[in-house]
Amino acid sequence: MSGGFEIRVRQQLGAFTLDVGLQGTQSGVTALFGPSGSGKTSLVNAVAGLGRPDYAFIRIGDRVLSDTDMGVFVPPHQRRVGYVFQDARLFPHMSVAQNLDYGRPKMVSLPTSLPLLAETLGIGHLMERSPKDLSGGEAQRVAIGRALMSNPAILLMDEPLASLDQARRDEILPYLDQLTQMTDTQIFYVSHSMAEVARLADTLVLLKEGKVIRQGPAADILSDPAAVPDIGVREAGAVLTVHVKSQDAGDGLSELATSAGRLLLPKFNAPDGTQLRVRILASDIILSRDKPDGLSALNILPAVVAEIIEGAGPGVAVALKSGEDRLLARITRRSARALKLAQGIKCYAVIKTVSVAPGNIGQHKG
Repeated sequence: MSGGFEIRVRQQLGAFTLDVGLQGTQSGVTALFGPSGSGKTSLVNAVAGLGRPDYAFIRIGDRVLSDTDMGVFVPPHQRRVGYVFQDARLFPHMSVAQNLDYGRPKMVSLPTSLPLLAETLGIGHLMERSPKDLSGGEAQRVAIGRALMSNPAILLMDEPLASLDQARRDEILPYLDQLTQMTDTQIFYVSHSMAEVARLADTLVLLKEGKVIRQGPAADILSDPAAVPDIGVREAGAVLTVHVKSQDAGDGLSELATSAGRLLLPKFNAPDGTQLRVRILASDIILSRDKPDGLSALNILPAVVAEIIEGAGPGVAVALKSGEDRLLARITRRSARALKLAQGIKCYAVIKTVSVAPGNIGQHKG
C-alpha cells in the first residue's frame, strides 16, 4: 500500500471542537500526545470508523475510508484497522492461541507468521493459557498480536500501557521496540506518557483543545526549546542516537558512544554495537562554560548553544548541539545570565549517570 496517510477531521462535541489535519508517510510510529480531553481518542475513533464526525476525509495508503463530501464511509469491519485499547479485551472463553487466530482473516496469506509474531511479543509459551491466567502485560501483548494478525493497514494503539503499573510498562516496552522494528504497518500511538512517545515515535503530533499545535519528526520537536510549554517542563528532554561500545564497562555500567563523546549509564542488556536512542531529560543536564573537574558526574559532553528561550517563570530552555546530536537543558534564568550564555557559545553538558531511567533507553529507529 502506497501513499502514506491523510486525515482531516472536524467534529463539534458540545463545547469542544475537534479540528485536525494530519498527513504522513507509509510506515512508522506516529504518536499523538496531549493532555486528557485534547481529542486523541476521538481522532483515532474516527480513523477506526467508530465515530462519524461532522466532516472527515481519511485516506490510508490508496484507500479512502471516509469522505463526507463524496458520501464515502467504509464500515469499521472493512477498514483493515487494528485497534488496541487500554484494556486487552480478550475473549475470556478462548485460549491465547484462539484469540490470536480469531484476528486472522480467513483465506488470507499474512506477511508476518504467527511464530515470528509470538517470538517478537514473547507470547509463544502462553498459547494454551486462558486470558484469566495472564498478567496485565501478557494480556496486552496478546491483544497487540491479535490486532496484527488481522493484517491491518493501520494499527491504532490507544493508551495501551495506561492500565499497567510501572513494572509492567517497563516489561512490555522492549516488545513494542521490537514490534515497531519488524512491521511496516503504520502505527498511531496515543499516549500521555512522554517517556513512551520519546522511545517509540518517529513522528510526533501534539494536540491541545482539539487542535494540532505541532507535528513533525519526533527528534526535532523533542529538542526544540519552543516546544517545552507544550510538552511540559518536567517531561521535556531530547533524544540522542548512540551505539553500545561496551555492554559491561565495569562497576555495573555500560559505555555508549555518542557523536560527541562517551556516555556511561547503569548496565543494561544490549550487544556491543547495538544502536539505541536515549532520552535525557532537560532537567537532568547541568551546564558549564569550562570543562568541569572533580565532579561525581561521569558524563561530560562538549556542546554549543544553538538557541535560548526564556519561559514565563524562572526557567530557561537551552537548545544545544553536541556533535551531530541535539540536547535540551532547562536551567534558571539567573544561571543563564551568570554563565553569559548566548547562541554560539561553547559549553559542556554534565549528565549524571544514574539520571537516565531504563525506560528512556530504546532501539534506534532506522
